[in-house]
Amino acid sequence: MPATGRERSNKLFGQLLIEKGVVSEDQLRIALLEQGKNHLRLGKLMVGMGFLTEGMIRDVISESMGQETVDLSRVVVDAAAIKLISQEIARRHQVLPLSLDRSSRMLTLAISNPENIIALDQVKALLQDDYELHLLLAGESEIMHAIDQYYGFELSIEGILQEIEPGEIEYTALQVGVTEFSQPVVRLIDALLSDAVQRGASDIHFEPEHSFLRIRCRIDGVLRQVRSLHKSYWSPMVVRLKVMSGMNIAENRAPQDGRFSLRLSGRPIDFRVSAEPTTHGENIVLRILDRQKGIIPLEDLGLEQEEFEMLNFMIAKPEGIILVTGPTGSGKTTTLYSILSRINTEAVNIMTLEDPVEYPMSMIRQASVNEMVKLDFASGIRSMLRQDPDIILVGEIRDQPTAVMAFRAAMTGHQVYTTLHTNSAIGAIPRMFDLGIHPDIMAGNIIGMIAQRLVRRLCLHCRKAVEPGLEAARLLGEKARIYKAAGCEICDFQGYSGRFAVMEIVRMDEDFDDLIARRGTLREMRVLAREKKFRMLSQNAIRHVLSGTTSFEEIARVIDLTGRLA
Repeated sequence: MPATGRERSNKLFGQLLIEKGVVSEDQLRIALLEQGKNHLRLGKLMVGMGFLTEGMIRDVISESMGQETVDLSRVVVDAAAIKLISQEIARRHQVLPLSLDRSSRMLTLAISNPENIIALDQVKALLQDDYELHLLLAGESEIMHAIDQYYGFELSIEGILQEIEPGEIEYTALQVGVTEFSQPVVRLIDALLSDAVQRGASDIHFEPEHSFLRIRCRIDGVLRQVRSLHKSYWSPMVVRLKVMSGMNIAENRAPQDGRFSLRLSGRPIDFRVSAEPTTHGENIVLRILDRQKGIIPLEDLGLEQEEFEMLNFMIAKPEGIILVTGPTGSGKTTTLYSILSRINTEAVNIMTLEDPVEYPMSMIRQASVNEMVKLDFASGIRSMLRQDPDIILVGEIRDQPTAVMAFRAAMTGHQVYTTLHTNSAIGAIPRMFDLGIHPDIMAGNIIGMIAQRLVRRLCLHCRKAVEPGLEAARLLGEKARIYKAAGCEICDFQGYSGRFAVMEIVRMDEDFDDLIARRGTLREMRVLAREKKFRMLSQNAIRHVLSGTTSFEEIARVIDLTGRLA
């Protein structure tokens, strides 16, 4: 009797499992014989017999179909997405709505069988063509377990806060992996993290006061209070955050650091967590590392054509050091990653040493400094030089040993990128003098310096044209047409939406090398930069004010304009 379509499908799937080395021929033969008795799906049967795990099946199917997978244990589900598909439909077709992106009209959906046309058609009928589907492969039992977790429970922050009653909290339910999703504190933390990511926050601050908990998010570089909660909620929230971060929940008198990863808004998000004891309890700050936003194409950094060409010219030089300067939070790492992603090819070996690695990049060998094994920047560079690198990124030059090793790498035929904390691009030169680098070593080995700041972008929907004030008129001219922030629903009544980088780029040449070799002063270097017609930070910032991209108040907040007003 000829084989049925299901039998052929089972044999093909079984053969695929054997080719991937996850089961043996004997195990497949046993499973096929057992399937003839109970008619279960082959994959589910082999999981039940202990031959496979659902994760193994998911990975095999993912590789063979080119389908992206998702680990539902590391996902925070969007409450708005859950409302689109009923529990009955989700259970019947083994699907789980994960996140909803209204701007791109995209619903991310976990599904156990991406080829289930009936399930997909029914989901599309429910959505009435309002949203496109982004499918992620997940195991059947994972989806069913997640449905039990998310359906039937309140997921919105307001609803969870109403559900929580101050009093005794079952702390065992706050442990990672515990299935007590009915514990509202677990859902509250998930909802707060999801809300912060959707707002585009870079940091979340949990700040206990005498009688309440303040929650602030850093959005577009500015802290904004988003919630205030009763102080009684904070103790269980601390436990939950510490457990998620791998911290010691019994220690509350010493600072601690941790990290964890979740899938929020349909994409993986990493969190770096810091706990600091204060007079009113432990202060916890989470740094949000969004891989999707971490790497921006070089063309999208907002550079003028002349500066863009200058930067490309600097990148093309095969050996030497490029210094990126600016205060903490000025986007130095993002700029460096943008450069590395542009030059990242199979023809070069790129290695990085960071503290810590923020965004994983394919083909690039990334390492973190580690005090436990005494791997600092200086010893890390020395080790990397034995790995045959072409390009090296050093997270930061903090001391003389690191600076010496970075220049040694640049002098031995490597292209080196690194950061410094100085106020201007030219300020990197005297900073290197302070670190003990000899002028003769610096001359000829520095390709160029980049200084940058992140400036908020005016919301185009509500910005208002205004006459320049006294100080603005002195810089821009009395007849200049400028804009100021207003505020609307689209920008959450802030007047600004998003940020962009304002840069100054100084490329080294023989004149600069001569000045460095004879240990010229900072004033002499600035004069030479003006003669070379390099545009400084303030000049580029003013250009963005005149174009209506940002406001005069914003650049005055971020960039020192006093030198131009004097």
